[in-house]
Amino acid sequence: MTKANWAIDPTHSEIGFKVKHMMFTNVSGKFNAFEASIENDEDHFESSKISFSADVNSVDTNNLDRDNHLRSADFFDIENYSKLTFKATSIKKIDEGEYQITGDLSIKDFTKSIVLETEYSGLMKDPWGNTKIGLSISGKINRKEFGLTWNSALETGGVLVGEEIKLLAEIQFIKQ
Repeated sequence: MTKANWAIDPTHSEIGFKVKHMMFTNVSGKFNAFEASIENDEDHFESSKISFSADVNSVDTNNLDRDNHLRSADFFDIENYSKLTFKATSIKKIDEGEYQITGDLSIKDFTKSIVLETEYSGLMKDPWGNTKIGLSISGKINRKEFGLTWNSALETGGVLVGEEIKLLAEIQFIKQ
């Protein structure tokens, strides 16, 4: 069995999220600066050691005022917490190419175990001879469980920012 190390290909990867705004539409965002690695036996994705981090200062919702608010102490508090991290604790095969990755997500000084639904592409070669794997990842968290509690009541009832955050990632890794 061959051990392999993989690094994220940032030019072919996107780490994003969606949250309800005003109770009826979704606002999308992403992180522009992130790192991830996988160490595994090439033939067994379940044996992977996966780690990920994102620079929360790189949050981008296509609105500078909103991004600055997300960077403030009301949300990510970048002055005190510069990164969010994820480290896989187990990987379970559900079906061919379908996995559940369980791991510890840390935002600010809160760490919770979460489950991510993952589609694994297997090994493939790109046109330049690089061996790659692709992952399509989704999950959900409650932002309040990670200390992201700011909100504002709406005059018509409800709140400005939903509690549930949908996590979405499309990632390519390159064999090192």
